Amino acid sequence: MIPFPLKFENRVKNDLFLGEELLTALNTETPTSVRLNPHKTKPNLPFQKEIDWCQNGYYLTERPSFTLDPLFHAGTYYPQEAGSMVLDSILRQLDLPEQPKILDLCAAPGGKSTLIASFLDNKGMLVSNEVINSRAKILRENLSKWGHTNVVVTNNDPEHFEKIPNFFDTIVVDAPCSGEGMFRKDPDARTEWTEDNVQLCAARQKRIVMDVWDSLKAGGYLIYSTCTFNEDENENNVEWLLNNLEAEIVSVELKEPIQKDRIQKGFYCIPGKTATEGFYIAVFQKIGKIPSFTSKFAYN
Repeated sequence: MIPFPLKFENRVKNDLFLGEELLTALNTETPTSVRLNPHKTKPNLPFQKEIDWCQNGYYLTERPSFTLDPLFHAGTYYPQEAGSMVLDSILRQLDLPEQPKILDLCAAPGGKSTLIASFLDNKGMLVSNEVINSRAKILRENLSKWGHTNVVVTNNDPEHFEKIPNFFDTIVVDAPCSGEGMFRKDPDARTEWTEDNVQLCAARQKRIVMDVWDSLKAGGYLIYSTCTFNEDENENNVEWLLNNLEAEIVSVELKEPIQKDRIQKGFYCIPGKTATEGFYIAVFQKIGKIPSFTSKFAYN
């Protein structure tokens, strides 16, 4: 097993919120989970139990060869990390219009977009965006297999959405991050982690949210998430955004073992406490309008 980066290991050990139990969990086998397409045939998979926070989400007893299964290619299910399925529970608690317009900003390969498509159930519209062209093609393929007609796939930078201000009812930003939650599934990710990259990611995450903020309606929701555990990319960014946007935190209910974050404004799925790889999520509501001045901000 590839060892943890020393600075990451020391930080976790010294963080009472996380503790050494996280390190132990990250060295165990990753749980396998899928989300079923409610409009298609139920596949014959080794189901173990339902996932409490997601309709149609299930843990499996083992990981099959998904790419060899015709029903996978037919879009009857989507292999998705269980923690990220928390999005389903959150969407169902928001006060949305009957025909909501939702933007999934950083959408590839399509796990959250297929979840949102199932939530919308052919009502409203989902714009599923991916900035990297090669990944946008994979996203389009996965959404095509999922089979909903109210989905548009785009290949744009976040700042391009400034051209449609006050348009979306909800924006989902599953922000590119330092990937500490990947340490369990992909030990090679441990070799790529550095403190400098954490800071780079935190600055990029602020920029992404600020670039897309004007396209969110007043009263609309921005759902921010990462697959990492550090404060810089999670709680500190939440506080920064609250200080620099006309926004407030939305109170949602997520049951244990999902737990509130260090500042009681977002939520974590922490390996060892939840059967997940690791996930963080917080929900903002836009309470006013701000001018398009995001380029003036220093993102550090």
